[in-house]
Amino acid sequence: MTSLGARQHPRDVLLGAQAAAAFLPVCDHYSGVEARMRKSLQLQAEMTEEFGTCVFDVTLDCEDGAPVGGEADHAALVCALVAQAGDAARVAVRVHAVDHQAFEADIATIAGQVGDRLCHLMVPKVESVADVERVVAALAAASRVELPVHVLLESPAAVHRAFDIAAHPRVQSLSFGLMDFVSSHGGAIPAGGMSSQGQFTHPLVVRAKLEIASACHAYGKVPSHCVVTEFSDTGAMKAAAQKAALEFGYTRMWSIHPGQIRPILEAFAPSEGEIENATKIIAAAARADWAPISFEGQLHDRASYRYFWQVLERAHQTGRVLAQEAQVYFSAALH
Repeated sequence: MTSLGARQHPRDVLLGAQAAAAFLPVCDHYSGVEARMRKSLQLQAEMTEEFGTCVFDVTLDCEDGAPVGGEADHAALVCALVAQAGDAARVAVRVHAVDHQAFEADIATIAGQVGDRLCHLMVPKVESVADVERVVAALAAASRVELPVHVLLESPAAVHRAFDIAAHPRVQSLSFGLMDFVSSHGGAIPAGGMSSQGQFTHPLVVRAKLEIASACHAYGKVPSHCVVTEFSDTGAMKAAAQKAALEFGYTRMWSIHPGQIRPILEAFAPSEGEIENATKIIAAAARADWAPISFEGQLHDRASYRYFWQVLERAHQTGRVLAQEAQVYFSAALH
């Protein structure tokens, strides 16, 4: 049997073509006003200390955050904030869309100056693979050819091309732009389709969400669920996050208010029972060098091991307490 010192990491053994290639924090928090951006980075540092791992990304917003005519100054501000972030911070930037006049300047400034400090780049209003290629070319011009790209799909045509976009090797995650998607239908979807309840019941919105989630899972990418605008309604927030996680196949969700972060973490976290069961099965599998085992009267092999390992990954991403036999896989020594 394999000793701890020579232990193979489950990511190396289990995560092949049929599993996600990237594991990201389950919450992506957006802010664009200077005071809120600074508070977001401070909160991230505080919660990283609390949970022992970074449990949410901070995405600094240049699209909606920049005042019209002040795009260059806002990009410079974002660069300064990224540069000031701690070494353990996970900071991203949302730039302008590829057809916006500030797009190339955004990339040149932000990726060129602080691209090595970013966890990814978010690009809104992506319509096609050609748009992704424009992003890749701009990053190459800024010498940032390895920076992961996240894209926001916000129109019926973009959703139609979700599988092609998800297949692009530089794309790490797809997000759904709910409000733009609804408004792009020319009034055919009522305003209620943007609400915390309506977005889970209107057929066209439901279809779009499922297409994006399915495209991501087909290519091992991360599906990121849209915002809930009723940020003061904790009950609505929790219900939406749970639906996104349990019924719609999403493994990540946007936050637009600090009060939404913890409900998202709770909704996407496995239960204590799930974590305990997964820990036992993965420990038994490792002792068997990942050969098939019988566990409590059920047969398990690498297909089911993959699922239970992903439960532990999600538990770690959400700051849950893990037993030592599971926590060891997340230590620097085994990465």
